[in-house]
Amino acid sequence: MIHGGMKILHVPFCFYPDPVGGTEVYVANLAKALTAQGIESRIAAPGERDAAYVVDGLQVRRYAVLPELSDLSELYGEGDSAAAEKFARILEEEKPNVVHLHAFSRACSLRIVRQAKRRGCRVVFTYHTPTVSCQRGTLMRWGTEPCDGRLRPILCAACTLQGLRVPRFLARGLALVPAGIGQALGRAGLSGAPWTALRMHQLMTLRHRTLRTLWGEVHHIVVPSLWARDLLLRNGVLSGRVTLCRHGIAEQTQQTRTSDGVATGTSGRLRVVFFGRFHPTKGIHILIQAVRADPSLAVGLSIYGVMQGKEESAYQEHLRFLAKADSRISFPQPISSDRVIECLRGYDLLAVPSLSFETGPQVVLEAFAAGVPVLGSRLGGLTEWIEDGVNGLWIEPGSIEDWRRQLERLSTDPQKMISLRSGIRFPRTMKAVAEEMARLYESLLP
Repeated sequence: MIHGGMKILHVPFCFYPDPVGGTEVYVANLAKALTAQGIESRIAAPGERDAAYVVDGLQVRRYAVLPELSDLSELYGEGDSAAAEKFARILEEEKPNVVHLHAFSRACSLRIVRQAKRRGCRVVFTYHTPTVSCQRGTLMRWGTEPCDGRLRPILCAACTLQGLRVPRFLARGLALVPAGIGQALGRAGLSGAPWTALRMHQLMTLRHRTLRTLWGEVHHIVVPSLWARDLLLRNGVLSGRVTLCRHGIAEQTQQTRTSDGVATGTSGRLRVVFFGRFHPTKGIHILIQAVRADPSLAVGLSIYGVMQGKEESAYQEHLRFLAKADSRISFPQPISSDRVIECLRGYDLLAVPSLSFETGPQVVLEAFAAGVPVLGSRLGGLTEWIEDGVNGLWIEPGSIEDWRRQLERLSTDPQKMISLRSGIRFPRTMKAVAEEMARLYESLLP
């Protein structure tokens, strides 16, 4: 189907050639699939400097964001005004019909939504990750309990502070500091960890007000998972303004299966692989500790990780320390996103030990395209993709023992592996996703 005369400007958190996450891979694949349907798609992403270039056939614009904050209200509130002005210049030059926001940050902010609307653009927002509405970025209350996602400033302020290593009893007390006092501290220009803690109730109130305004001002909201839709509905977003559009894979490929449920490599080990960011919320340390807990476990674990910043670099070093040169655990060099399915075919299982809610992740679909079962945390979107005992298994989030037990079970039970492989259904492609998005865009245009 050809949709002529429509131009979409996608706005992710970052973009290539910077290190990217699953959202940016999704954006690139969606833009290419829309282009194939005759819909002009371009990327505008924040960066260190203004730039324009082409990457993998996609036209990319970058708009500069200053690394320093003038005040925390810029982070929790309407966003960076200078970045929004630079984005406005891109809008003037590109003249899109639709601006599709794939992130919510000080640079991908309420201010750029308003810049787009002033120019007559329709604005679509996709809720890709819990970082949109959860300051911890996980939707795990106190770091351990699944949260329903309701915006409650005092509770969210306490949980955020506890995530910053403030003892819970003290975090609860600090969260009760009235918002008015926090505003006064902000006006006084006081900065630093103690003052931020005293302002957290006020900052969280500001964040939640900004979020509700965003959800009210965009023309439509897209969610890739049911849990994200339910979160929005709990917070008062009308169901008619939310569309569920699940992920798809970029590559048309044929599913392949081995005749054996156990690794066919020379090592005789069950070949397990992880793909994703080196971030503590991805739970890679749980996976390593599960393998290390049983020296006799016939498993080979390959960890393909990417880094985005100093925190993730430090976490990678921590993971290497945990592995302690165990010959069963390796850290291969990262590969490009278009090679992931091919790489997955060389493994028996994909492991997704997430400690936070996921709206995918995309690699689960890529594993199914490769005919590989998935072991994943019983949490968020993973429970929507993985059918327990059919195409994979659920693991209790954060449980080293559960991971060890399930890996041992599958490494010694070839019939179970064969059964899990036979339960895999080939996932849909980005072509289907693009068709759904094209219909949505068209429905919003005058």
